[in-house]
Amino acid sequence: CVRGNKCFRVRCMLNIWGVMLFIRLSWIVGQAGIGLSVLVIGMATVVTTITGLSTSAIATNGFVRGGGAYYLISRSLGPEFGGAIGLIFAFANAVAVAMYVVGFAETVVELLKENGTLMIDEMNDIRIIGAITVVILLGISIAGMEWEAKAQIVLLVILILAIGNFVIGTFIPLDSKKPKGFFGYNADIFMENFGPDFRQEETFFSVFAIFFPAATGILAGANISGDLADPQSAIPKGTLLAILITTLVYVGIAVSVGSCVVRDATGNVNDTFVNELTNCTTAACKLNYNFSSCHTQPGAECHYGLMNNFQVMSMVSGFAPLISAGIFSATLSSALASLVSAPKIFQALCKDSIYPGFQMFAKGYGKNNEPLRGYILTFLIALGFILIAELNVIAPIISNFFLASYALINFSVFHASLAKSPGWRPAFKYYNMWISLVGAILCCIVMFVINWWAALLTYVIVLGLYIYVTYKKPDVNWGSSTQALTYLNALQHSIRLAGVEDHVKNFRPQCLIMTGAPNARPALLHLVHAFTKNVGLMICGHVHMGPRRQAMKELSTDLAKYQRWLIKNKMKAFYAPVHAEDLRDGGQYLMQAAGLGRMRPNTLVVGFKKNWRQSDMRDVETYINLFHDAFDVQYGVVVIRLKEGLDISHLQGQGMTYFVPCAKHKFHHIFFPDSKSSSSPLNLADQRLLDASSQFQKKQGKSNIDVWWLFDDGGLTLLIPYLITTKKKWKDCKIRVFIGGKINRIDHDRRAMATLLSKFRIDFSDIMVLGDINTKPKKENIAAFEKMIEPFRLHEDDKEQEVADKMKEDEPWRITDNELELYKTKTYRQIRLNELLKEHSSTANIIVMSLPVARKGAVSSALYMAWLEVLSKDLPPILLVRGNHQSVLTFYS
Repeated sequence: CVRGNKCFRVRCMLNIWGVMLFIRLSWIVGQAGIGLSVLVIGMATVVTTITGLSTSAIATNGFVRGGGAYYLISRSLGPEFGGAIGLIFAFANAVAVAMYVVGFAETVVELLKENGTLMIDEMNDIRIIGAITVVILLGISIAGMEWEAKAQIVLLVILILAIGNFVIGTFIPLDSKKPKGFFGYNADIFMENFGPDFRQEETFFSVFAIFFPAATGILAGANISGDLADPQSAIPKGTLLAILITTLVYVGIAVSVGSCVVRDATGNVNDTFVNELTNCTTAACKLNYNFSSCHTQPGAECHYGLMNNFQVMSMVSGFAPLISAGIFSATLSSALASLVSAPKIFQALCKDSIYPGFQMFAKGYGKNNEPLRGYILTFLIALGFILIAELNVIAPIISNFFLASYALINFSVFHASLAKSPGWRPAFKYYNMWISLVGAILCCIVMFVINWWAALLTYVIVLGLYIYVTYKKPDVNWGSSTQALTYLNALQHSIRLAGVEDHVKNFRPQCLIMTGAPNARPALLHLVHAFTKNVGLMICGHVHMGPRRQAMKELSTDLAKYQRWLIKNKMKAFYAPVHAEDLRDGGQYLMQAAGLGRMRPNTLVVGFKKNWRQSDMRDVETYINLFHDAFDVQYGVVVIRLKEGLDISHLQGQGMTYFVPCAKHKFHHIFFPDSKSSSSPLNLADQRLLDASSQFQKKQGKSNIDVWWLFDDGGLTLLIPYLITTKKKWKDCKIRVFIGGKINRIDHDRRAMATLLSKFRIDFSDIMVLGDINTKPKKENIAAFEKMIEPFRLHEDDKEQEVADKMKEDEPWRITDNELELYKTKTYRQIRLNELLKEHSSTANIIVMSLPVARKGAVSSALYMAWLEVLSKDLPPILLVRGNHQSVLTFYS
């Protein structure tokens, strides 16, 4: 039995045949009548059968380990629902031990009371007997599953004998029992008891609420799934067969007792004679008994019959003590089942590390990995509730906790079927996703019917635990249907979105950031995240160069590693690595292939190449060509520069721990691991670089975002700063707009710009029109520029024509004298703009400025990099932005 299907059926039947069978079913028949009683049993069976089908479907969709309902729900719906239901289900089973033990103790106390042998008083006697009983049950449970299973079989035999004893008794209507309302099978009694006779403010639903806890044992076998040899076979067969057998027994007993016993009886043998003149029309009257005083005489003592005596089954049975033994068997078997189930569920929950604080209860002992610590905890919880000694206080919350589990099991099947995951392939085929959904809804309705406040309490607890687990994000991956449905929804919406044409009102910057490893340039990442978070797509592009075989290995490991890093750092972004011969090829691959459908990048973001003067100029050529490639595929371009730099990858090999300041005077902990850990201090430049790398993680305070809108690129230069100010960390920053203009038209240009911004619905604090933008820069700045570009000049006028041509062919990045003269005005403009930026925007939080663009092939790489260098040097963080001339702002609603 221990490891077979029989054990499963035994456990289920013992839990379903509870106290209700012996001391409440007859009363339910009296209140609701035979017809509605069968309907009550049928409704409960519908809920349990649907849940049984759902349980069977989940149990046959792969190997089932220990943990019962928790394992089934967590592996189907994920750790959020599984963790929530696992904890309350384990707790409910622990409290259920108390409920069954208190039920047992109440019956014992009734027997003591009848014999006048109470120890103290009823309440304290229940506590004493309950405490002794739970200690004995704990001993049986700790003895191991084998002993517990043998005990279950003995109890089931007693239970079956008690039921047989009742059935035999219905065919033996002794004369001594007739005054108590038992006449044997009679058609008149059947017809009289067929309809309802609700009394004492009872209703159909209140009677249903009292009966339903009797049907909440269907998961008793599933809770020991880890001890079954073949749970995939045992759970479906055992659950459904147990439901069928117990339902037939309930219906049979309801019909039998309703056909044999009248609703009211006095127990008085003198009520046997019926005068012919009496207007008595009840079934008892036709059998020569007059119990009309129960209705006509107020205060008449009628202690017998279906409505008045909870011990009808004992009275009807052939041997009453056997019914008491049946009651003891039902309560003790259910208590024993719950005492074994609760620790095993809790142990499975703790092994999954969903609640780290409970990790100590994951430890098992002996060859069967028995959860001894869990047994002790369950014992203490049960003992605490036994001391309440009030069955009606304990029962409602337990029933609701069980029903919450049933609802989630049904919902799990519906959810898994709806997600259409290829991994959802139950061997059990007799289920339907819509029937499972109906089952889940029915469970929720029954919860409210039984006890509305307990139902609300259960929902609040489940929701609270769900939110906790969602927030903590345990590091588990069970391939749940939640993941499958998330994928399916994303796929369906992506396909639907692919059929929608782009519209200017829905434009959003979707950025491909050339970050390399995402953690190498955190400032670049956080600044872009400021205007893409919850707005647009953000893809971190990483080009792997070098030998293909080695690069392919790095690609696969980096993909998982850096995507986890992004999620852990709450960056709403994707990581996209590629292998290429050089940066330009990799950039082209990413720009052409990154994204999906309409969710594709439209803006290339790069960090400024700060070390361009020390680099191989072929790398600089590649860098510049990235911009031209982006414009070729209709991308916008954003170049971000911090004067301290962006790349902190050279610090990631020093094995040092740093604390850099974050928002609200907190500190952000950064650790750079290395096999050769040292505690050497950083030099000043590296310390400034590290501080700068975290500056966009903190609240920015009341300052300015200065927008230098010098070219109409479609509006991207205006849209980005607007999006930044919508974020919490930047909400106190104001936008100031700078534009070029003529001295004699400054007021006119300011008003025109203000009108334009108002139409675009972009808030601004100030507009400045710069009339001196085309003024010649200072001589010392021109001299500094010329000194900077000197190493990169060709000086063809000082060389032979052939030498100069050969040099230009070999080094196309060199600046010619002719080129320098041709673009003198543009050069002076960049130098002058830097002077104005230092004059007006040196205190801004960030500067967003139109990116100067050089015609492809016309301007050498060295000259163009010199322009960007002189334009953006010695300034606050600056974004050089150039849209692709596609409108991204509109006047219209």
